[in-house]
Amino acid sequence: MTNFRYLLVCITFAGLFNLETTDLFSQLANSNLSLLANRNQHGGGSNRYSAIWGYRAPNGREYAILGCQTGTAFVEITDTTNIVERDFVTGVNSGWREMKVFSHYAYVVSEGTNSRLQIMDLQYLPDSVSLVSTYSYTNYTKTHTISQSGPYLYLNGGNVSQGLSDPGGVTVLDLTNPVAPVKRGSWGVEYVHDCRVVNDTIYACNIYDVSNGGTGSIYVISATNKDNLTTVTSWVNNPVPGPHNIALTGDRKFALTTDEIPSSSPRVLKVWNIQTLTNTTLVTTWQPTGLTNTIVHNVEIYGNYALIAHYEAGVRLVNITNPAAPTEVAWYDTYPSSNVNQYRGCWGVYMFPSGKIIASDMQTGLYVFNPQIPLVGINDPPVNTPAAFNLGQNYPNPFNPSTAIDYSISKGSHVSIKVYDALGRQVAVLVDEFKRSGSYNVSFDAGRLSSGIYYYTMITDGSRETKKMTLVK
Repeated sequence: MTNFRYLLVCITFAGLFNLETTDLFSQLANSNLSLLANRNQHGGGSNRYSAIWGYRAPNGREYAILGCQTGTAFVEITDTTNIVERDFVTGVNSGWREMKVFSHYAYVVSEGTNSRLQIMDLQYLPDSVSLVSTYSYTNYTKTHTISQSGPYLYLNGGNVSQGLSDPGGVTVLDLTNPVAPVKRGSWGVEYVHDCRVVNDTIYACNIYDVSNGGTGSIYVISATNKDNLTTVTSWVNNPVPGPHNIALTGDRKFALTTDEIPSSSPRVLKVWNIQTLTNTTLVTTWQPTGLTNTIVHNVEIYGNYALIAHYEAGVRLVNITNPAAPTEVAWYDTYPSSNVNQYRGCWGVYMFPSGKIIASDMQTGLYVFNPQIPLVGINDPPVNTPAAFNLGQNYPNPFNPSTAIDYSISKGSHVSIKVYDALGRQVAVLVDEFKRSGSYNVSFDAGRLSSGIYYYTMITDGSRETKKMTLVK
């Protein structure tokens, strides 16, 4: 009976709005994602929504950060029976707003005129969010997207790399002091639409634009030296290349790319074998079940799952335990009125450690979901779970100017690693976020510090340890 009613609704919509019934019939009923809330407080008229990200506070509270036409909304989703907006920070009017989080700060960018980089302090949530400052550097006024890895931001597109061959490349900002970013190196061989950074390696998606020399390639860029970004290799995201976003599996053997840009279809998710970067191979492509016209936008990987924002096809959750055979296991259509190749519907997605999923729809705002299936590999401890809390000695030591620190935790916890000088003054924040159980490594660049003795302290939910290191210049 349910399927018959759904068919009648589709026929009604097709008759009233002269939509292509084949697109409507191909969309299956929502499956395995329970809608907890939909909040549309800042939409309507010409106002639309854009990106979304999440913030898990040290006390475990969860907040959705939602890009809106006139600013950024902060919505608490901790209690699913009381999902409420806690604050709203205004910004330059823009239909494109993106954000990332480091420590207790949100960094927000857009392509609005003179929007630059907004830095917002989240430590006073749920009471309020404060705008700390709006940061810029010479000739930088706008950004297409923003990425983050450790104490570094990566600004993509817009005019972030002025002075290089392509001003819309990628530029690194050092967050050693989270409220006072320092501009480091830039790369500008092609326009960077978005990028993913893993272990000081940038995987950059380059928009396909023949008139401006764009090739639709994925560039692999070394960011080991943050002042001198260098190309390692590249490959064209064929066929029909137009990469917008990329995510890597946990073992870094496979990359998932989203082709958003070309006007010709299909615009699909591609799975690449990247075990040999100089000889990457296309493993397979993926589209939502029964849909061939909708446009893929963003992808995030959580354990064995790819969480995908697929514009008019909505939110899609795909099991990638076997990357060569992606299997769709859950979905929710946030834009049910049609399924065609238009830039409408679901923009971005994010999953919290609790398993809750948030998504942004350009027309209808924030969605909060609870998966109705067990998510294997999301919060399960890894096979080689560390037996206990451990903070390793930095290496090399003494060092100049960079060093690495290994650490591990036996259970999921908020982890803080901060560096102090001999007088006890904080000089750097290296880690300040929730981490799942496992072993990790973080680098510390002390190029802007003086020679001397420094201390680094690691704090988790119940453990604390400090070690000494020596910087010799």
